[in-house]
Amino acid sequence: MKKRLLIIEDDALVSDSLCQMLSKDPDCQIESLPDGESGLKRLKDSEFDIVLVDLRLPGISGMEFIKRCKPAYPSIDFIMMTSFATVETAVAAMKLGATDYLTKPIYDDELQLLLEKIFSHRSLLKENEDLKKELAGDVDHFHNIVGSDKKMQKIYSIIRTISNTDTTILLKGESGTGKGMIAQAIHDNDPARKNGPHIEVSCGAIPRELLESEFFGHVKGAFTGAIRDRIGRFEMADGGTILLDEIDALPTYLQVKLLRVLQQKTFEMVGDTKTKRTDVRIIAATNQSLEEEIKKGTFREDLFYRINVISIEIPPLRERKGDIPVLVRHFLKGFNEKSKRNIKGIAKEAMDALCEYPWPGNVREVENMLERIVVLSEGDIITYDCLPSNITQKQDGFHATLLPGKDLKSSLKEPEKKVILQALEQSGGNRKKAASILNINRTTLYNKMKEFNLH
Repeated sequence: MKKRLLIIEDDALVSDSLCQMLSKDPDCQIESLPDGESGLKRLKDSEFDIVLVDLRLPGISGMEFIKRCKPAYPSIDFIMMTSFATVETAVAAMKLGATDYLTKPIYDDELQLLLEKIFSHRSLLKENEDLKKELAGDVDHFHNIVGSDKKMQKIYSIIRTISNTDTTILLKGESGTGKGMIAQAIHDNDPARKNGPHIEVSCGAIPRELLESEFFGHVKGAFTGAIRDRIGRFEMADGGTILLDEIDALPTYLQVKLLRVLQQKTFEMVGDTKTKRTDVRIIAATNQSLEEEIKKGTFREDLFYRINVISIEIPPLRERKGDIPVLVRHFLKGFNEKSKRNIKGIAKEAMDALCEYPWPGNVREVENMLERIVVLSEGDIITYDCLPSNITQKQDGFHATLLPGKDLKSSLKEPEKKVILQALEQSGGNRKKAASILNINRTTLYNKMKEFNLH
């Protein structure tokens, strides 16, 4: 898919440099203009995904440009560029609708990382919009969530009830159950915050030594490599919502600082003494038992009670099997379009097998499996033979059995272990690739490997 970018920059050297950087991606269509007035005219004539605009321009400023354009073109991501960045300037630009900002000189890696984040988010939004169109009038759904099961209906009811509050929420559920989508639905259903930013932070995916800076930002010189001031996620989320995913991975020292944000709505940037305030709804998410983490001494009990005001337990897919056919049809349609295929449906025997499978990777595993099948399938119907071996092997004993003296979770550990082993075998032991196959993050995979004693 083509990525359409517009650069508005009056410095020809900077503009040429950016064009050269961006042209390395063959999917990028790039245009550049020297001032805001010509930019306004160009936006009327053509569609763009991203506009990089300099703060200081002849005529109207970059700030004024964003102020005029964002309401008229809400689907465009605006990036502010400046040699004179301050935290106040950045925050002002983002409150006007800028997605992010870059400080000159602009480095290749920094620009590339930002663009990847933006296009990844745009892809997710498109999937959500496609989902809404597909489900209109056909299937019970709520915002971006697929599912008509009674347990999901109860979650929808909770979200409606809390929509007018600033209550802190804890989402609990296995990896792949859709905690991120639930958090997005909470944000979208909040009339006071839905037009504000929705920021996600994966506590387990960021190195521990960088987490505090990621949360609260830092000032220039705060630590080695801090070459400029950088605002944190809590400041970015001001007026909106922040999702702290994998909160169980949060170091104890940072738990104390998060507790202060929850109690007082204040924080300091790393390396700074100036106290800042933030108005943000906090949603925490975990796939671990925080009560067990408290017993181990790795999670603070007082923080747990602060984030556990409203707790939403998201059921694993094996507990809402009636939603499996709905999800399969949804993903099948999406991957047909993505891969330019025309798979018309799925045979009853194959669908029955999918409904019987325990899905340890939950909705993410369904999505990953359907994508592989659509890409590799040669016919226009998905048959039982098209299914991967970890699903069809249930006939040979690869299925969950309720073991004497064991509950559901314990009984499902063996099939889950086998799925992880298969992913590791397929990836040649590469844990990053195995996590990608399973559609879980590496931290979750490492924890599972440790739990099952897989070295």
